[in-house]
Amino acid sequence: MKEDWVDCALGDITIIKLGQSPPSSSYNTKNIGLPFFQGKAEFTEKYPIPRKWCNKPKKIANKNDILLSVRAPVGSTNIANQECCIGRGLASITYSYSINFIWFYLKKIESLLDAKGTGTTFKAISGDIIKSYPIPLPPLPIQRAIVSRIEALFSSLDKGISELKTAQEQLKIYRQAVLKKAFEGELTREWREQQILSGVKLPTAEELLEQIKEERKKYYEEQLKDWESEVQQWEKGGKKGTKPGNPKALKEFNFEKLEKSKLYDIPNFYTWIKFGNLFKDSPQNGLYKPSSFYGSGIPIIRIDNFYDGNINSSETFKRINLSENEVNIYKLEINNILINRVNSIEYLGKCGLVKYLNESTVFESNIMKISIFNELALPKYIIFFLISEFG
Repeated sequence: MKEDWVDCALGDITIIKLGQSPPSSSYNTKNIGLPFFQGKAEFTEKYPIPRKWCNKPKKIANKNDILLSVRAPVGSTNIANQECCIGRGLASITYSYSINFIWFYLKKIESLLDAKGTGTTFKAISGDIIKSYPIPLPPLPIQRAIVSRIEALFSSLDKGISELKTAQEQLKIYRQAVLKKAFEGELTREWREQQILSGVKLPTAEELLEQIKEERKKYYEEQLKDWESEVQQWEKGGKKGTKPGNPKALKEFNFEKLEKSKLYDIPNFYTWIKFGNLFKDSPQNGLYKPSSFYGSGIPIIRIDNFYDGNINSSETFKRINLSENEVNIYKLEINNILINRVNSIEYLGKCGLVKYLNESTVFESNIMKISIFNELALPKYIIFFLISEFG
């Protein structure tokens, strides 16, 4: 402690008043009476935003009083920019000198005040604890200097945050511009021209389409052979259990007449294709389990574990208890594509690529798993298209 500073309690230098909620019949939303604040919900800025008014207030805070949340949660603060009514979730703190000095100190100790909260249903803190809380107090000129310095540094931080947000928005625009050029063929134009000049024959779009058909046919025939072998084993075993289900030929998806008119122009080496023609199997939805199954077991990927094509570190995955059969049904493989099928509009359709797995991992019901023919399309290429504006 510096020589010209003194240790004191908040109650020694301020007037602290606990709020009291008036009858609900005195509330209104028509700006009649005083603004009414009752807790953390109004703490959106330095100054609270009124949503209710009260025409029969019981406890009133003065303009420039600090409003302190004393229950559920404890410790959040605001400054009243006008006279207002305060409910029992708040306390008002009056300081006749540098109110911002007290306010900045309360913001510093917010988590410490919260730790002093008690209660089983929700946390609350008593007026005595607030009043007895220690605060180091320098002379008034030093208080003003401290506040001035904090405000200057905070202003610089706010400017930095604003510039960072602007840079992030510009980065999103730039990323989409890169993706747009990529899928319009602009990024590889020079490379294709160099290949042709060097005598390299690039495959045509028609050749690629034929290759896709052949690969799909070959895959189905292999599945058919495996099924026939399983049936034979089932018959040799006395036909015990359920007969193995026969595989179905992969469905072919074609464009309708007007669909292609909505697509943009692409180079001759490119071709538009329905996404489903690259699928090895039908898309699979993940599993749902109540919260009681979570806590231990194997990792599960949830909708908050991936964004912009990337899946977060496995350390962020929750764990879930499943049977061996459930694990086998919902187990992920390398190069699986995950798509968010249920969410708010801005997150619907976001995707992630399974690049590695440290152990058996499953996926939740809000997600759709897609397996594609990796011999025909690079999973990363598909992911980049899916996160593009058009995709």
